[in-house]
Amino acid sequence: MADKARLICTSAELVDGGHGARFAVEWQGRREPAFAVRFKGRVFAYLNRCGHVPAELDWNAGEFFDQARLYLICATHGALYDPQTGTCLSGRCDGRGLEALLVTEHGGNVYLSDQANLQVVP
Repeated sequence: MADKARLICTSAELVDGGHGARFAVEWQGRREPAFAVRFKGRVFAYLNRCGHVPAELDWNAGEFFDQARLYLICATHGALYDPQTGTCLSGRCDGRGLEALLVTEHGGNVYLSDQANLQVVP
């Protein structure tokens, strides 16, 4: 059973290609913003920072997809990322992708994976 320290959001909160769930994790000794989105039926999560500079991606809180709802986009630089892998596809990310976080979905909730060795922090 997944523990509450790893709970990100309910499954219903993530609509395919829609609004993402913002949260934070303890990453390399620092509190870092992160997000989860649903794309093609699966949930993916990343640290919320562009590969170019550590700016948060969302153009409005929780809005990570481009207008076509096909790519994650950095609101600051316009860099495009593959929502399934975090790979940089174009823009000023210079080939640097997003830092992926392992997630699981079960029982109507989305959790950081136990393998991630991370916890959601306030």
